[in-house]
Amino acid sequence: MEFKDKKTLVLGAGKSGIAAARFLAERGALVLLSDSKDIDQWSNAARSLKILENVEMVSGRLSAALNSEIDLIVISPGVPAASVPAVFRENEAIEIIGEVELACRFLNGKIVGITGSNGKTTTTALVGEILKNAGFHTQVGGNIGTPLVNLVDTSTDDTYTVVELSSYQLETIKEFRPQVAVCLNVTPNHLDRYDSFADYAEAKKRLFMKQSATDTAILNADDEVTAGWAADLRANVRLFSVKRELEDGFFLRGAGLIRRENGEETVLTTRGEIFLRGLHNVENVLAAFAVGNACSASPDSIRRSVSEFKGVEHRIEFVAEIDGVKFYNDSKATSVDATAKALEAVASEGKTVLILGGRGKNAPYSPLVELIKTSVRSLVLIGEDADNIESQLGPHAEIIRADSLEKAVGEAFSAAEKGDTILLAPACASFDMFKSYEERGEVFKTAVKKLFPSKSSSGTK
Repeated sequence: MEFKDKKTLVLGAGKSGIAAARFLAERGALVLLSDSKDIDQWSNAARSLKILENVEMVSGRLSAALNSEIDLIVISPGVPAASVPAVFRENEAIEIIGEVELACRFLNGKIVGITGSNGKTTTTALVGEILKNAGFHTQVGGNIGTPLVNLVDTSTDDTYTVVELSSYQLETIKEFRPQVAVCLNVTPNHLDRYDSFADYAEAKKRLFMKQSATDTAILNADDEVTAGWAADLRANVRLFSVKRELEDGFFLRGAGLIRRENGEETVLTTRGEIFLRGLHNVENVLAAFAVGNACSASPDSIRRSVSEFKGVEHRIEFVAEIDGVKFYNDSKATSVDATAKALEAVASEGKTVLILGGRGKNAPYSPLVELIKTSVRSLVLIGEDADNIESQLGPHAEIIRADSLEKAVGEAFSAAEKGDTILLAPACASFDMFKSYEERGEVFKTAVKKLFPSKSSSGTK
């Protein structure tokens, strides 16, 4: 694909947009980087692109006059495709793609694409370790942190590029074709962006649309949505389950993780060898085993990688134990389903004081009710959606309000008893109070550490 002197509009001056703009400019394109924010509010990284002669910057509403000048539009994940002005969308001379699609047209080697409402970051990181430890040249990017276009130059014919993909990124793919594609689950999420749950699920399903019979699709047999896709896909489908044995696939039996293939069974590992907490992480491990198998990694190598994998930051991350109270950071739990899984994972340790809230996604909180009744001592609410959460969950637990996360940590510690767990699993996006879920998690951990000077970890509460 030739970009020399091609006039390209990049929408969104975040991490993905910056990477796309630089990638295009380095290949000779004339780039216009656009964002709704005033330029003086852009990051230093975005503003630094002005040193490139073929990059211009613009903020605010786009001029319709650009319609006759632009050859290509690259959309950042945070920019809904529907928000692109109709004058551009209706111009057949303008191709509209996302940064992932841009990258895939230049990537060498094979692609492993991983999506799902929950668990995709953990699974992507684990798969990256599995393939690297199996001796493959492996790189990891996408929604997990490194824009895919930044991995183009380091890809070779022998490379496996493991890509975490959000529904936002999948909206704008066209020819993106992963040789191995995984969907872990599809549960209500991002309903503030999509008209319906069906539209959200359809965005996830796009991951498989360019696969062929020589490719592998890995699906959760326990998830009603993903299980329903199996008959529709052209790829070779492999299933995983924690609820039932499969005639062919990867499943949990007792404490053992099993692969059954052509009538033969292999014990892959046991739950005791998995550091990650919770049944949902057993699902993630089964999916990762399925990927490793599809990529011809040896079962022993995969097993070692699984046993050594300690998880990723901000996902049911143990922070500290103070006066018999354990603190866990699951700031990445930005959906109701993710919060439910986090609650289930820590339920065996006693009652939980749960910190909830942030920018809501129009999904109901009612799926948390039964877990709250059985395992939650108190709910500490923060952020924009606190009133909505209290209206739905207030009858089922003590409600405590806090106007900052730091104060929420203090309130949670006051409410907890010895043997309890304090869990940050907000079920909401972070953007009302923080730049990202990572920043929210760091603030939580800092607030917990500030309790140390006055609270001894061996004391009594």
